[in-house]
Amino acid sequence: MSTPIQAHDLGHPHVLAIAKRQRLHDALFYRVSQAFAVLVLMALIGIIVTLFINAWPAFREFGFAFIWTAEWDVVNEQFGALMAIIGTLATSAIAMIIGVPLAFGIALFLSETCPVWLRRPLGTAVELLAAIPSIIYGMFGLFVFAPLFADYFQIPVQELMAGMPIIGAIFGGVPNGLGILAAGIILSFMVLPYMAAVTRDVFEVVPQILRESAYGLGATTTEVVRHVVMPYAFKGVVGAVMLGLGRALGETMAVTFVIGNAHRIPETINAPGVSITSALANEFAESFGMHMHTLFALGFLLFILTFVVLALARLLILRVEEGKGSKGY
Repeated sequence: MSTPIQAHDLGHPHVLAIAKRQRLHDALFYRVSQAFAVLVLMALIGIIVTLFINAWPAFREFGFAFIWTAEWDVVNEQFGALMAIIGTLATSAIAMIIGVPLAFGIALFLSETCPVWLRRPLGTAVELLAAIPSIIYGMFGLFVFAPLFADYFQIPVQELMAGMPIIGAIFGGVPNGLGILAAGIILSFMVLPYMAAVTRDVFEVVPQILRESAYGLGATTTEVVRHVVMPYAFKGVVGAVMLGLGRALGETMAVTFVIGNAHRIPETINAPGVSITSALANEFAESFGMHMHTLFALGFLLFILTFVVLALARLLILRVEEGKGSKGY
């Protein structure tokens, strides 16, 4: 055990040497951690610059109209990103609509009401879904899910909703098990473990004394979740949703297997379509010239789209925090 440094020892040469060495260690630690942060920032800037340089010929050729042009003609070198953007947003939206409630329910069950003996194995099983490679999800979607989806969902739903003015048109199309809706459902299963695991961890961080105090005041489980757990864990829940959305926007192989890969604007949610990532996966290896530059432009647009989504999520958190502060929370 080291002897505590007394006030009269501060001028001792040995004590001064120890203090100097500690300052050196602190400075070294600061510089190393700063270098790691700068390295990540430089890598991000390098990715952006590389994408923009390779995408610039496409933007120079087609201008901003490239974003809202619905044409993809490789032979005549006429390209537009609208169809890929719509497919990306549609499949990601479907994945979020299905995945967010499921992830929230799983996390809520594991953290609040699940028996202790079941909590660990069930949580591990959910997390193992994240370890399944993307291409396995795609193969499952194409060879297992698509036939079952066509026989037991698309055909019965179309027969049930035939003749309905709006809903019937939305669920129309050829019932082959592929398309925008099928890709969105596969994506929901892929993003589910990430959102569920993060949300569960955030719920478990909530101090137990807050829950016990609420229960002691007579609150029900629903009231505890609504008035105690959710306000405390709001930032983490939003972060989990954004993590899932980022995964959904950038997913490649699973979407490529089941979306149908048709460069056209889908008229129904069962119709085949194309996403930015599926277009890159299918066409990049055989692209050259302007075709290759347009694929880089699609990648750059995907990066901008993801950045905008994350920025809006951050803005939402700030607005909610400001609202809490104005109410005196």
